[in-house]
Amino acid sequence: MATKKQTWNQKLEKEASPKVKHIEKRFVDIPDNSDMLVATPKIFEEYLRKIKPGKEVTIKKVRQDLAKKFKADHTCPVTTGLFLRIVAEANYEKFQNGTPISEIAPFWRAIDLKSSIAKKLSFPLDFIKEMREKEGLTI
Repeated sequence: MATKKQTWNQKLEKEASPKVKHIEKRFVDIPDNSDMLVATPKIFEEYLRKIKPGKEVTIKKVRQDLAKKFKADHTCPVTTGLFLRIVAEANYEKFQNGTPISEIAPFWRAIDLKSSIAKKLSFPLDFIKEMREKEGLTI
């Protein structure tokens, strides 16, 4: 029997806890002997909800802020990409289902149209472009 594919919102709401792991060896852009945060999609969503309209933040800044908040040296770059995509897809899904823009997490304030995350999204990038234009953010 085939298992039913989870929606993006089910992935977002999945019960998970953040973890700080000590890594011995260099991992992507994280030096050896570092404490690395593996956050959760909900933590990224909460962070994005605090970004004010008309402001944007880089993925690097998000990673730095979350590492600091959770007393780690760095935030995992791999799960950052995965979890930001989950947040974007889930909130776009909510928007498609009638949730007002004012109630969805403003993922467009952190996702640059040229980023690798943007290229993986299942929905048209015109949405991000339009939202960024409305807020006067760089396209």
